[in-house]
Amino acid sequence: MSITNPTDQNLYELAVQVGDALRARNQMLAVAESCTGGWIGKVITDVAGSSKWFDCGFVTYSNTAKSEILGVQEATLAKHSAVSAETVIEMAMRTLACSRADIAVAVSGIAGPDGGGPQKPVGTVYLAWALRSGLMQTQVCRFAGDREAVRRQTVAMALQGILDEFIERP
Repeated sequence: MSITNPTDQNLYELAVQVGDALRARNQMLAVAESCTGGWIGKVITDVAGSSKWFDCGFVTYSNTAKSEILGVQEATLAKHSAVSAETVIEMAMRTLACSRADIAVAVSGIAGPDGGGPQKPVGTVYLAWALRSGLMQTQVCRFAGDREAVRRQTVAMALQGILDEFIERP
């Protein structure tokens, strides 16, 4: 599957793979989404039986929601912004704390067409994956394309990261 231009079918297939892997390990997933606005949760719940491996999702688009719903520290948002490794780490950790999940993924980015700048241009997305055991992985991506393309690539990367970082490792 190409992360640069994933189709709806690609996203569905990724969600199936994630679900199969989590179900085989008797693990649950939770998500915290900003720039994708619930799209990761939508793709996951397109898979019949996903309630066996998907616990919940938080769509925390505004800074206020990130702070009030997930408990991201206002100081983190003020110092680093919503689009930062520090923020998605807190989003992922708080998602674990607010759920029954074993694995959490969090995303925040600038999908465009506005909002970018020299340090964080449109297409900049931060992702974090966290395990209840404490293992954490973050990644920053610079996706090309329009708003939908950036968001679509973010969904694919969020799901692929679960497989790459936490499932397929020996």
